[in-house]
Amino acid sequence: MKRVVVTGLGMINSVGNDKESAFKAICDGECGIDTITLFDPEKYSVKIAGEVKDFDPATVMAPKEVKKADRFIHLGLKAASEAIADANLPEDTDYERFGVSAGSGIGGLPSIEKNSIILETRGPRRISPFFIPGALVNMLGGFVSIAHGTKGPNLSSVTACAAGTHAISEACKTIICNGADKMLVVSAESAITGAGVGGFAAMKALSTNNDNPKQSSRPFDADRDGFVMGEGAASLVLEEYEAAVARGAHIYGEIIGFGESGDASHITTPSLDGPARAMKAAYVMAGKPKIDYVNAHGTSTPINDKNETAAVKDLLGENTPPMSSIKGQIGHCLGAAGGIEAVTCLMAMRDGIIPPTINYTTPDENCDLDYVTEGARKAELNITMSNSFGFGGTNGVLIFKKI
Repeated sequence: MKRVVVTGLGMINSVGNDKESAFKAICDGECGIDTITLFDPEKYSVKIAGEVKDFDPATVMAPKEVKKADRFIHLGLKAASEAIADANLPEDTDYERFGVSAGSGIGGLPSIEKNSIILETRGPRRISPFFIPGALVNMLGGFVSIAHGTKGPNLSSVTACAAGTHAISEACKTIICNGADKMLVVSAESAITGAGVGGFAAMKALSTNNDNPKQSSRPFDADRDGFVMGEGAASLVLEEYEAAVARGAHIYGEIIGFGESGDASHITTPSLDGPARAMKAAYVMAGKPKIDYVNAHGTSTPINDKNETAAVKDLLGENTPPMSSIKGQIGHCLGAAGGIEAVTCLMAMRDGIIPPTINYTTPDENCDLDYVTEGARKAELNITMSNSFGFGGTNGVLIFKKI
């Protein structure tokens, strides 16, 4: 079976607009969550989110083209451009054998909301002709493909909060099955809108700690009261191992295992069994290695954090390694979360450091693992696991190995 490695990375989120500044801020325990500015949250029960700051989409698209794409596409283009530059691809790259695998949980919700309002207040003739092509989830991959000339498979994963992880595993499968030599993975989300925040708030899924936004996302803490919405994007360049070595590429790590499962249980409440089976599948595929760090899905919701803890303990037992969640720093970036967390795992292996779980102050008897709560921790990391679980009971897990 072909080996697949990662040779380029890109990332943007609420604590940094590039992979290096964002990763440093995550490891420093900085928090990008604050009062919402993308719309007026005054009438909402939830007024906080992790917004990307000081980002000008005209830096990744021609100014006249910006209106043709939703914000999630703008963010995805930013991350993809960084990953492509980081991969330092040769001039003779065969772009007909270079594909895209995109992921987003919701896609162009701001455009959907805006044009729905226009429809009701101004009529159907005033709807933007760019509404549909700018809002479709697969147009993330479409815009990225056009920007970078990739003519191989153009795939999209729309699996809620597991979309970013599934986009990586789908790209990996494509290379293994000889559908492409290289794949550009990009996952992006920007759903901090009235409809997005209002919808999740109506489900009682979000933290309402509006007076203390920096402490609102509290993974594994006994006082956690829901997740906080974030936005952002991540991108990875995947290549076949032998070809990457032959061209002298810098290799961040190898994807040695991936697992997928369905809960078949509840549309929004995660099970314990489903995530456990996805983790086991990835673990078995990887050869049951010693895992040095688990980047948890860790949403700061009562059920997820308890179930994920139990599932990891069940799989790894006495060999359970340190586990942390970065959602206290950046919020839950929904369909982009898995991509951002995969990039975090690879950079953690590169630098030998485990990002901390912030805002953990009150222990929960159901969450009793080492969550790295005292700040980032230096450690030799050779193998890391990244977990993603989404609404509808869709689960994805990745295992990376340092080379």
